Amino acid sequence: MYSTEIEVRTGHSAVVHDLTRETEAFLRDADATDGLLHVWVPHATAGLAVLETGAGSDDDLLAALDELLPRDDRWQHRHGSAGHGRDHVLPALIPPYASVPVLGGVLMLGTWQSVCLVDTNVDNPVRRVRFSFLAG
Repeated sequence: MYSTEIEVRTGHSAVVHDLTRETEAFLRDADATDGLLHVWVPHATAGLAVLETGAGSDDDLLAALDELLPRDDRWQHRHGSAGHGRDHVLPALIPPYASVPVLGGVLMLGTWQSVCLVDTNVDNPVRRVRFSFLAG
């Protein structure tokens, strides 16, 4: 298995960060042919999603998360900024992993799909993302 970790600066606001270019560069570096790309975020307050970006879906996802998980004082987990407890619930809805088939070195994503880091934690502006390729 070939694996590497990258650093992603997400800043101090909620973000859906498209990782597709980074995943494609990783597959080139791995000399990938057929197999499985696994993406992992080793954080308790971030997740990974496969979705369309750039047409508003990324903003819609953040808005939906704000409705489902309001940034207010209802959360028992209370360290960090106000409402930070909701960030610790996020990985139960947006998991910290994603796997995508790879054929001929190409991600088998749909036409409008992208691999995205979802980070609502305004207290942690830097994230690590691990890419692993398992040849098949």
